[in-house]
Amino acid sequence: MPEAENIKFDSAHPYHRKPETERRPYFSCWELQSYYGESYVVQNISFDIREGEVLALLGRNGAGKTSTLRTIARTDLPSLRYGEIWLDHQPVHEMTSYQAAQSGIQLVPEDRRIIGGLSVEENLKLAQIEEPHGWSFERIYESFPRLAERRKQEAVTLSGGEQQMLAVARALARDLKLLMLDEPYEGLAPVIREEIARIVVDIRDLGITTIIVEQDAMAVLRYSDRAVILDSGEIAFSGSAAEVRENKQLLEHYLSV
Repeated sequence: MPEAENIKFDSAHPYHRKPETERRPYFSCWELQSYYGESYVVQNISFDIREGEVLALLGRNGAGKTSTLRTIARTDLPSLRYGEIWLDHQPVHEMTSYQAAQSGIQLVPEDRRIIGGLSVEENLKLAQIEEPHGWSFERIYESFPRLAERRKQEAVTLSGGEQQMLAVARALARDLKLLMLDEPYEGLAPVIREEIARIVVDIRDLGITTIIVEQDAMAVLRYSDRAVILDSGEIAFSGSAAEVRENKQLLEHYLSV
């Protein structure tokens, strides 16, 4: 694999946590090309993330954001035809979706996929049915007090925001190295969106590397370290989140903000 690009980290960023010499790319993808059938959905996707950073993956509807997450998670579709994916020195591009999950990659999809007929706690137990385990229930309930209050409640009866919390908590219940959130704010009230944002910041401050796909760009850019903007399945911009926040032309042209 070619040498990873030298990404500059903005030491003035309010969430800078480690000296530059200690921060090396933890996750890398290089020249990804993924297809549905014979039609490509993403091509030439390359970016690095350092451990503990949050990357906002942005773009209009149909830009290829979710397809990029699914490619990284090694789902059956879209199919990866070319490129490499590395996490903590492990070749994810050579793995199945099951192996990728076992290696620490957890994708929280837009539909959350809460399991009906099971309580909140049973959903969490199911996430820990196999090794390796992540957070204990005690730690999860400390971070998600709403879930602690509703631990015996059937999970599908939770509000949309509470279901989103449960979906994130299930990911944390596994051995987690890379958390990917697909539209975590979709359909949520402002107060719940703020609570989800707090949880993401807490996760980031614990050193967990995170990729977030979100239509509300400004909502996630305020706590993201880096940003990648996709346009028609290709990278249109890659740089610091601060650059995107401060560039009105970029926001208007690619994100309609």
